[in-house]
Amino acid sequence: MEKSYSASYAASGVDITAGYRAVELMKQYVARTTTPGVIGGLGGFGGLFELDCTDMPHPVLISGTDGVGTKLKLAFIMDKHDTVGIDCVAMCVNDIICAGAKPLVFLDYIACGKNVPERIADMVKGVAEGCVQAGAALVGGETAEMPGFYPEDEYDLAGFTVGAVDKSRILSNEDMKAGDVIIALPSSGVHSNGFSLVRKVFDLDAHPENAKVYYDELGCLLGEALLAPTVIYVKPVLELLKSVKVNGISHITGGGFYENIPRSLKKGCAAKINKSDVKVLPIFDLIQKVGNIPERDMYNTYNMGVGMAITVPSDEADKAIEILKANGQEAYRLGVIVEGDGVELC
Repeated sequence: MEKSYSASYAASGVDITAGYRAVELMKQYVARTTTPGVIGGLGGFGGLFELDCTDMPHPVLISGTDGVGTKLKLAFIMDKHDTVGIDCVAMCVNDIICAGAKPLVFLDYIACGKNVPERIADMVKGVAEGCVQAGAALVGGETAEMPGFYPEDEYDLAGFTVGAVDKSRILSNEDMKAGDVIIALPSSGVHSNGFSLVRKVFDLDAHPENAKVYYDELGCLLGEALLAPTVIYVKPVLELLKSVKVNGISHITGGGFYENIPRSLKKGCAAKINKSDVKVLPIFDLIQKVGNIPERDMYNTYNMGVGMAITVPSDEADKAIEILKANGQEAYRLGVIVEGDGVELC
């Protein structure tokens, strides 16, 4: 690689040596994510992973992909790039856990206007941290330097995960019934959805300095609260699935309660939730107040403090909450299943 240099390519704005430098810087972070199935390391044309099917007579692969969205604009404003990688992983692995699957591998894709090796390494550091939290191996990725397409100080970040679950253990809502309890797993904040509205509410595009305003109700700068990384729920949920029958899981992302909770409901079942039981985080009260946003729009855009909702039989609700808390995940009763359709917020 030392002899791999093109002066002509560099003159066009692409410095391939910066790419090599970024890879060297990120290797220490990638190494943290290594799991027993990983074969080889960085540098190949594909990431190799040996699937152990000892506990899966009929393994089913499940995949998920997502990005961080315009939350990245906050990373640019705050010049903080080591947490958005956690968001990238979280948005993918939290989706596939809704089917009961364990994430196995993760790959990232970074596109930027200029490859600044230290900044790229910071992003991958976050991706690696997310993978460690999810128990997945970071087996590869791609960094694309695209001058003229992205501004020099901006980038995009997306990712892809593959997990596995035995066919007999794929989560189903067929046993869901009225009386089942919905359990809330709290979020850390806005997570990674609704940032176009956030940016409009606080006029961040025209006045990026607004992100550096301190709010007493937040206990920090606005930008710091907004950059709080998405919670990764994988490990506590996998532990829960070992001991409790789960009739549905919803990852609360874009579309909030109204779009995401129904995705896990059985036909003829509705989720009844008292708004007074939702532990709304201060950042959402602030967004609603400053933006003068109707309450329904808030619940149809944001997680409102609930990053994941899990439905269990009523006689297992206390046990489920106990297991989640024992595994470091706060949880509380959010609502109940009733006959009907969709979500009833009252």
